[in-house]
Amino acid sequence: MITYKGLPAPLICDYLSREDSKKNYAEGTSFQIGKIEMVSNTGTYVDVPFHRYEDGKDLNDVALERFVNIPVVVITVNEMSIGPEIFAKHDVNGKAVLVNTGWSKHWRTDQYFENHPFLTQESAEYLKEKGAKLVGIDSHNIDDTRTKSRPVHTILLRADILIVEHMCNLDSLPKTDLLFTAVPPKFKGVGTFPVRAFAIEE
Repeated sequence: MITYKGLPAPLICDYLSREDSKKNYAEGTSFQIGKIEMVSNTGTYVDVPFHRYEDGKDLNDVALERFVNIPVVVITVNEMSIGPEIFAKHDVNGKAVLVNTGWSKHWRTDQYFENHPFLTQESAEYLKEKGAKLVGIDSHNIDDTRTKSRPVHTILLRADILIVEHMCNLDSLPKTDLLFTAVPPKFKGVGTFPVRAFAIEE
């Protein structure tokens, strides 16, 4: 699973297989211990302020409730460059704003990495001003990766607004009131990590 071009895929294997473990236990008893080597930007992951800022909160500092049961607004768009007018019709205050672009249909293809949908700097400023709690997108990156600047990460993470990237299945969410959860492990000195992102009905 390559999530970002230039970053390595994870290695997932046995550290101790069931067969090898048998010699350590009574007859009929075996265990498996897995081993994972990966960069923290793998799969669907959450960014916290430390990802962008040395003095920002890391996964250890961000309170658990920041990741759990956040009221949801799903915004479906067709644009590649997503401006603030897309969000103006919605109440984003205190919400997990999930941007459904449909781009996840290209997952695991070369097209996924090229000319993907992204938020503009003006959108990030708007979401900050209106009090969004988290912003997620089903795209390669919330910023335009054709340039070296990352204004959306810069603005949102400085304002302690969490980011979830590489989401999928946003079009399957019901239109009812939803609560969003995306909990990473609690690590010191780490600013991004894979999550199991899901929404439930209130």
